[in-house]
Amino acid sequence: MSFSGKYQMESHDNFESFMEAVGLPDELIQEGKDIKSISEIEETGDHFKVTVTTGTKILTNSFTIGQETELESPTGEKVNSVVMREGNKLTTILNGIEYVTELTDANTLVNTMTLSGMSYKRTSKRM
Repeated sequence: MSFSGKYQMESHDNFESFMEAVGLPDELIQEGKDIKSISEIEETGDHFKVTVTTGTKILTNSFTIGQETELESPTGEKVNSVVMREGNKLTTILNGIEYVTELTDANTLVNTMTLSGMSYKRTSKRM
């Protein structure tokens, strides 16, 4: 399945606790907790461009599977990392946070971030 497309967040679990644990400022946590973010993914072979729009904040990362690249974390830090693909799953680690993006079916995208046993899960549907 191709990841390409636009997805709107439908639900998320453990947002406030997780974002607090990773050091996101309280004002950004309060702003982001009720906003339905939109993720747009462009997949061309092994190259991906991922743009996540949350209110007025836009986060864009481009990468090629298996190659080290600079990625921006949700806290705004730039970190070198390698994104790997296993079937319908993309995985990477930024600052000790494991990121998994999985296409669970043709229309459902699940993002999970895990740090020290604590997880945040966001489920989005294709628009």
